[in-house]
Amino acid sequence: MFGKNIRMERIIDRNSGKNKDQQRAVIVPMDHGISVGPIPGLVDMKSTMEKVSEGGATAVALHKGMVPFGHRGSGKDLGLIVHLSAGTGINPDPNAKVIVTEVEEAIKLGADAVSIHINLGAETESRMIEDAGRISAKCRDWGMPLLVMIYPRGKEIDNSFDPDLLKQCARVATELGADLVKTSYTGDIETFREVVKGAQIPVVIAGGPQMSSDRELLQMVHDSIQAGGSGVSIGRNVFQHKNVTGITKAISKIVLHDASVEEAMKLLE
Repeated sequence: MFGKNIRMERIIDRNSGKNKDQQRAVIVPMDHGISVGPIPGLVDMKSTMEKVSEGGATAVALHKGMVPFGHRGSGKDLGLIVHLSAGTGINPDPNAKVIVTEVEEAIKLGADAVSIHINLGAETESRMIEDAGRISAKCRDWGMPLLVMIYPRGKEIDNSFDPDLLKQCARVATELGADLVKTSYTGDIETFREVVKGAQIPVVIAGGPQMSSDRELLQMVHDSIQAGGSGVSIGRNVFQHKNVTGITKAISKIVLHDASVEEAMKLLE
């Protein structure tokens, strides 16, 4: 497991958190091109990656084909997470995700970690769980950290922010061998604390749909940290922001330095 430990330090901030058991991460996923196309913020990949790097992000998540276009060759270090799952928004079942990249490919691309996507409640849930088990075994063999992005999504899911469902999502990721889990924030500190406690591995929150205000976004980030969360994996609310570097700095200030929302907001003034 020593290889995993070394690689994990490339996608987190080893000096963050109040103790070494809760080191934190600011991840910016940019894997949206397959699901929704070249949306604003994901056209000039190098420029966007430079901005989030300057803002203090610890890692980005990309599909294999975008790694060459996002590699900058200069600037601050930025961990690379290669996303292995894919599915398009025009699929009759947009919740279906399949494996399009193997762990070995990610290693050849220079990945520091890999990620997969699971939607519990989807019609293809069983396949996604089976794939996760296989990928997890390969990650263990290669000493590669595994981030599992997991949500309750499907025809029978009425509330995708239900704390009980999110607790199960986080625990499923742990049971399958994940090293880090990404899921939605429940909406309040107490219930999210239960998600973190049940997971037993570091939990980072998704950004969800675009927020109505910067303060709302930063408050969610702050509250997740207060509940014991280990950071964020926020995409569109970062790379489509009018001030990409600024919002990344604000989020990083909260996640990595335990700043208040007011302190973080000053970075956007």
